Amino acid sequence: MTDILSDLTLINLPVANFLLYGIVGAVFLTYFPYLFVATARFQKGYDMSAPRAMLEQLPSYGQRATWAHKNCFEALIIFTAAALMAYVTGVDSDWAKYSAIAFLVSRLFYSLFYIFNIPPLRSLMFGVGSAASFTLFALSLKTLS
Repeated sequence: MTDILSDLTLINLPVANFLLYGIVGAVFLTYFPYLFVATARFQKGYDMSAPRAMLEQLPSYGQRATWAHKNCFEALIIFTAAALMAYVTGVDSDWAKYSAIAFLVSRLFYSLFYIFNIPPLRSLMFGVGSAASFTLFALSLKTLS
């Protein structure tokens, strides 16, 4: 029974699969802050005729959630490029898995720290996420050489 359970854990996936699942997870995390934006919009009163104009009128946490959401797209582009580069070059290292996990966890906490206005921890999570993406780039380049 334990062998079956250990085979089902994500960490036992091949690196290539792990990287692709990481991209999917990053896409979902991009929309996580938007849950807070939606809550703020309904508190304020949703204006169907000018949905973007009302973003400036949201409570401060809603504005920060909007900014976190936008930043997630920026980070997603870099991580996706790094993960796909690692996938294409055939990186087969546990470091790639750890980097993908670190990116996902850091982006979740980045959004939370942004929304709850904790700038030092938000900046730390930004650094961890960036380092994770750049680690994937480095592993890919190492595999090519």
